[in-house]
Amino acid sequence: MTPVGLPSGTRIVERCDALARLSEAPGALTRVYLSKEQRAVDDLVLAWMQEAGMSAHLDAIGNVVGRYEGATPAAPCLMLGSHLDTVRDAGRFDGMLGVVSAIECVHMLNAGGLRLPHAIEVLGFADEEGVRFGATLLGSRAVAGTFDSKVLDLADANGIVLRDALERFGLDPDRIGAAARPAKDVLAYAELHIEQGPVLEAAGLPVGVVTAIIGANRLTVDLAGMAGHAGTVPMNLRRDALAAAAECVLALEARCTREPDLVGTVGRLDVAPGAINVIPGHVRFTIDIRAPGDEARDGATADVVTAIMSICATRNVKVDIRPMHVGKTTRCAPWLQQQIADAVAAEALTVHRLPSGAGHDGMAMVDLADVGMLFVRCKGGISHNPLESITVEDAAVSASVFLRFIENFKPRPMPK
Repeated sequence: MTPVGLPSGTRIVERCDALARLSEAPGALTRVYLSKEQRAVDDLVLAWMQEAGMSAHLDAIGNVVGRYEGATPAAPCLMLGSHLDTVRDAGRFDGMLGVVSAIECVHMLNAGGLRLPHAIEVLGFADEEGVRFGATLLGSRAVAGTFDSKVLDLADANGIVLRDALERFGLDPDRIGAAARPAKDVLAYAELHIEQGPVLEAAGLPVGVVTAIIGANRLTVDLAGMAGHAGTVPMNLRRDALAAAAECVLALEARCTREPDLVGTVGRLDVAPGAINVIPGHVRFTIDIRAPGDEARDGATADVVTAIMSICATRNVKVDIRPMHVGKTTRCAPWLQQQIADAVAAEALTVHRLPSGAGHDGMAMVDLADVGMLFVRCKGGISHNPLESITVEDAAVSASVFLRFIENFKPRPMPK
């Protein structure tokens, strides 16, 4: 099928800029779930969807949903999307680029008067990052039918409970189940997203085909030693929680450098009492371990826990380790990978396959349908940062690849 036209990279970037201006504080992009900033973004995206020829609405969890009917009304859909919430002090393309690019592709289909054998749906997921309530993938889990109602009791930093926040936003928490989609109505889920890493830039390539979304194990570790005077307690009699934590961090680093593609991070460390002349008596830190294979990741996690227990026993420091999150690796469907790769090749680009080290809504959507992803090069591999950047040219190229994939999409044959 011949492409109906060329997507506008300029319009895509300008729209991402427009969304980035809708933030809770000027000069630093932060937009969390069920905020007034989300309401403003929803209204803008709904308008763009309608302008592109889609019917559009908010679903029961607050996702923005646009639908472009196929040649046959009520046909199953190819679902496209990403998220519209952000981390704190975020970049302007993470999540938003995928939503805006998908709308641009539908705009091109509509401008060319083209209806496909299947419908297209574009989703702007309401909460992927989990910044406000600490639970991730809320929008996509609701669509996939795996939303856990227990999270409705979670509270934000101001003590506002998720259930109450939904009601204040005009949503009914008891109807979240209505956002779930029957598997028979969804042919596949595909997402365009910035890479959030440096691989494509290093290879000199604008796009890449994602093979898998790497799983992650997250832990919270509490170490309790004994606070004491920095000048009066001899070194051999100390129970320094921070010294123990430092050794734990190095143990994590040592374990995760032993295997390719295994990474471990301590992203947060809180020290108490936090005085310059007091031996730290309590430390809390987080651990994030990721690997393409679940077995390697789980094995590394077990080894790190064992090492921490040994370090703390030697240093006479009490330890409490609590799992926060276990996310299994999500494999992108080979048949979708191939169709995306075919679209890349048809644009006269080199096909490069790579895993995603960051999490995405596809980790939830895989419970509903097969998942595929297209990565877009980002400057310096920087993401979750105001310096996050792509070029207008790469926005246009990636949208052209995505549009070609959409136009030529063939559903996976159903088993007889």
